[in-house]
Amino acid sequence: MTSDANRHGPTIRRRRGVPWARTLWLAVLILCLLPVRPAAQDWFRTGTGLGVKKIRLALPDFSGPGPNSSLGALFNQVLWNDLEYSGILEMVSKSFYPLPASWPTAPSQLQPTAWTAAPVAAQMILYGSLTQQQNGLEVHAWMNDLGNPGAAPVLAKIYRGAADPQAVRRLAHELADDVVQLLSGGVPGIAQTRIAFTSTRSGRPELWVMDYDGANQQQLTHLGTAALTPRWSPDGTLIAFTCFEPYRGVLSAQICIYSLLAHRLLHFPRFAGTTSSPAWSPDGRQLAFMGTALGGTQIFVSDASGGHRRQLTFVPRAVNTSPMWNPRTGQQMVFVSDRGGSPQLYLMNADGSNVVKIDLPDMGYVIDPAWSPNGQLLAFSWRRPGGNYDLYVMDLATRQLLELTRDAGRNERPSWAPDGRHLVFESTRSGSRQIWTMLADGSGLRQLTTGGENFSPNWSWH
Repeated sequence: MTSDANRHGPTIRRRRGVPWARTLWLAVLILCLLPVRPAAQDWFRTGTGLGVKKIRLALPDFSGPGPNSSLGALFNQVLWNDLEYSGILEMVSKSFYPLPASWPTAPSQLQPTAWTAAPVAAQMILYGSLTQQQNGLEVHAWMNDLGNPGAAPVLAKIYRGAADPQAVRRLAHELADDVVQLLSGGVPGIAQTRIAFTSTRSGRPELWVMDYDGANQQQLTHLGTAALTPRWSPDGTLIAFTCFEPYRGVLSAQICIYSLLAHRLLHFPRFAGTTSSPAWSPDGRQLAFMGTALGGTQIFVSDASGGHRRQLTFVPRAVNTSPMWNPRTGQQMVFVSDRGGSPQLYLMNADGSNVVKIDLPDMGYVIDPAWSPNGQLLAFSWRRPGGNYDLYVMDLATRQLLELTRDAGRNERPSWAPDGRHLVFESTRSGSRQIWTMLADGSGLRQLTTGGENFSPNWSWH
């Protein structure tokens, strides 16, 4: 749930100030989008930003960069995929576009009427070029409001990077995030975010990371035992996870911390019994986790280095696990407890007070709570009586529910993207446990992993 610590911003040249008329137009465009969901699900549209009429965007291929045609093709494909999966745009099919010879690569070449006429009927157009420089590539990008052809571009930037596939992917992600932020009322895009997960492809379950779209999958740990339940720190430099380490000669589940800056494990104290399921506070200063050191299976909290440990739950004959802070306020936690007979969701204050059960309209097992970035919605896995483990989203204020998956394998461990419009989760729908993403309404399913067993995904905070 945080950003890539090694992200570097592009060198950017901005056009001089944005005219007030253009700013007003963007505000009007965003505010006037019409709801398409029934009123009964307005709570979901409000909580996620999905369910509104999408902006029609034309994206003619960026030209160039000369002999490196493969880099240009990669840039265009990654940019298209990022924007298509944003959840806020309707990408106009290229089969509707004018002939490629008339596709613009600079504002002087843009002919708005060719893009507003049917069948294109675009509202916005994003275009530009890639050029080869001695020290790498330059991407020149513009975006215009086709309904206001006399106005200056609403986006005009130059992005710079190396002339290699990895850098080209990064440039496409950066441009996509700028476009999404501009057209979504300021909510940043997710193309530069990452996902941590557990994979068995190298033998034992180890900690891995990948880009949000499944690219650049990299193994981080080589413990030879198991690395489970990874959780990003808010600043993106650390991943807390469940490992297996000896305590006084006994091998047991413990908390480990991996530093993406130092590329190694950091010290975290070992405790008697079992310690697992870590979760970061929104300010990154504390960790909550499950522990058995003091009897029973209880929720504890400590500072980020493992000091000043405090017990929050005190139900000795129950299993209390999977704590998750409210990411917006840091004042509440949701957790799982079987104190009532079967695993169910509970809310409590961050100091352990005011414990309240979250009632559902049916029995069954409820696990894997995940709080949305705005603190309004809760995603979780629920196995209803006689049913399958499926994913649901609940509005915490009204307790309204939306079912996201139904009887397509076993679906567990949801984690929200920082835009609140996407979820990552594990599923057996393809025959083995793999990592999938989808829009938060259950549409747009994408499989990110294939080899080995892959599970316990966690989306970075930024």
